[in-house]
Amino acid sequence: QVRVVESGGGWVQPGESLRLSCTGTGFAFRSFSLSWYRQTPGKERELVASTTNTGSTSNYADAVKGRFTISKDNAKNTAYLQMDFLKPEDTAVYYCNFHFNHKQYSHWGQGTQVTVSS
Repeated sequence: QVRVVESGGGWVQPGESLRLSCTGTGFAFRSFSLSWYRQTPGKERELVASTTNTGSTSNYADAVKGRFTISKDNAKNTAYLQMDFLKPEDTAVYYCNFHFNHKQYSHWGQGTQVTVSS
């Protein structure tokens, strides 16, 4: 049974950091690539960052480049999104997505709320 569980969201002040975690079980974790998305009310889900199944190559949206770091620990079946220098515009629900073979297989986390406010 596939299970994807996110954690680590919360409320922080501008300039602070958060690390989101996403644990996946019930599928071939090592073979799956990883993406993190975010969504705010009334807007489409936005791709924030992605990495390959080994974590060797990563890409970031311009809005988060230099502040966010995506990673994937295949030994722990856990993925991360380290978010530094957070801004109010980073406020959103964040989703992890494990995908394989051009998203023929795709597993989503339940989403975790990140709020950045003073």
